[in-house]
Amino acid sequence: MLVLKQRSHLKDHVVIALTAALMALNYYIFILPNQFAPAGLSGINTMVQYLFNFSVGYLSLIENIPLAMICFFKVDKHFAVKTATNVIVFSVLLLLFQHHIIDLDRFIYHTADGKSTLLAPVAAGTINGFITATSLKYGGSTGGMDYVSAMIHKKKPAYSMIHISFTINLIVASISYFVYNFKIEPVILCIVYSYLTTRVGDYILKGGKEALKVEMITAHPKEITEHIIKELHHSATIIQAEGGYSHQGKTMLVCVINKHQITRFTEIIGQYPDTFACVSSVSETLGNFRRDVH
Repeated sequence: MLVLKQRSHLKDHVVIALTAALMALNYYIFILPNQFAPAGLSGINTMVQYLFNFSVGYLSLIENIPLAMICFFKVDKHFAVKTATNVIVFSVLLLLFQHHIIDLDRFIYHTADGKSTLLAPVAAGTINGFITATSLKYGGSTGGMDYVSAMIHKKKPAYSMIHISFTINLIVASISYFVYNFKIEPVILCIVYSYLTTRVGDYILKGGKEALKVEMITAHPKEITEHIIKELHHSATIIQAEGGYSHQGKTMLVCVINKHQITRFTEIIGQYPDTFACVSSVSETLGNFRRDVH
């Protein structure tokens, strides 16, 4: 059991290191050359590099070491260590790129040469959404404000870490107006980047687990349940109920189906005119929901 757990942690660190490498590429190719602040502490670091030519790579290491230590003792040890892996790999690789030890200049996307200004934050935000979600799925994060978000999330568990980070990013976007020569464009680009990071991250974390919960009142529970099992490969829970107006006995069926199955489900209940249903979204399903019923 201990060996399996160690292998699992090693796998987590490898995946997080790979996402950190992708993050360094993202910054070097799309963010740093195009004069907009991305997000969080890295956004502040980007503005510092713009003003004083002091590398984001060095700043990231300097800032995240004390944050990692605080998070290690106050939040979660594994989270702090995995996030530190991300920070170290990101910072080292970015410094290697910036000092041309690894030469990637031919791949840099410059908006100054006539290319679309909007495409840089669109590409960077989409990539960073994937990086953020993957890091969280494997028990880490991208560091910086993610450490701060984790501390807030521990105190207020109902707050999503991604949405906490997005709020912080709006503050960074406001500051970027003053840094980039009082231009509104860097603010808009930062908001676009942050929005895409949040949306893509949320979709990756939750999108594949979303489903629909259907609650229906019917006089044909057996027939409809058989349809659901045979055609949709899900089952249903049968609940005895009572009408609030007539006080007559009713049967309620409750089932969870995949989003793409709603059309076929509508066709099924359409065969029973005295049946009506309420449909609501389910943000996550646990257990053997995706296992077919035969």
